[in-house]
Amino acid sequence: MGPSAHPKNRLPHTRATPLRARLRTAREARGWKQDDLGALIGYSGRHISAVETCCKPPTRKFSLAADAAFGTEGTADSFERAWREIRHGVLLQGFPEYVGYEGRAVEIRLYNVGIIPGLLQTPEYARVLAGSAVRRGAITPEQAAERVAFLAERQAALERPKPPMVFVTMDESCIRRPIGGADVMDAQLARLQEFAELPNTLLQVAPYEIGERRTFDLPVNLLTLSDRSVICYAESQAQGHLDRESASVLPMLTAYHQLQGEALSPAASMAMISQLRKGTP
Repeated sequence: MGPSAHPKNRLPHTRATPLRARLRTAREARGWKQDDLGALIGYSGRHISAVETCCKPPTRKFSLAADAAFGTEGTADSFERAWREIRHGVLLQGFPEYVGYEGRAVEIRLYNVGIIPGLLQTPEYARVLAGSAVRRGAITPEQAAERVAFLAERQAALERPKPPMVFVTMDESCIRRPIGGADVMDAQLARLQEFAELPNTLLQVAPYEIGERRTFDLPVNLLTLSDRSVICYAESQAQGHLDRESASVLPMLTAYHQLQGEALSPAASMAMISQLRKGTP
């Protein structure tokens, strides 16, 4: 059966099956080749193949087009719903809402321990982290691809005519912990240097030597919106929390300013990163 005669019957109940596998099953059930489905929804057969083999993550536009082709719009088994589960299923509670504010913030303040903050990660660094989660069984390969694509979207959202001021204070462990080998780390450290040279950024390293004066033990993100209200997102290993109440958020902002005071100056932070790139302790 060709794509011009596609039936509108409901898909079998396979919501738990990864989206890529469901796509292939639904396509083959109708006797369509990848080129047939691609022609029907406005993508190449090669693109369909890349989605089915997890080489390319599906987008919302792609998922909606697939729903139109298979007649699953608005159903419990829709591809668009599966896409949302993939996109948000690997994110901690509160984070999807936080990202919505992040794209509109006029000031962003980040603190991280152990790994480079996502907004500053290179694609290679991000893929290594996602691949590690796959090997641990924490996420699927499909979720890993979506996680990396989602991060790229967040980074792109900051490239706007009036970009936000971005303050980054990272624990020294972020730049000393080897992720993905020497080449990946060198490229990542180079990315930090490039970031620090932008006119709307301030990058500082909180060195080990500050000891108990480090004001945070867990990652913290603080957003200042155009109305000057402040939003805080903090997370642990298992959960995230978005807070908009000034009574609890403003003390976090104060703690961030105190941390900046204890951290290395931007120039000293860049010197430490440069030494690391040269292999100097």
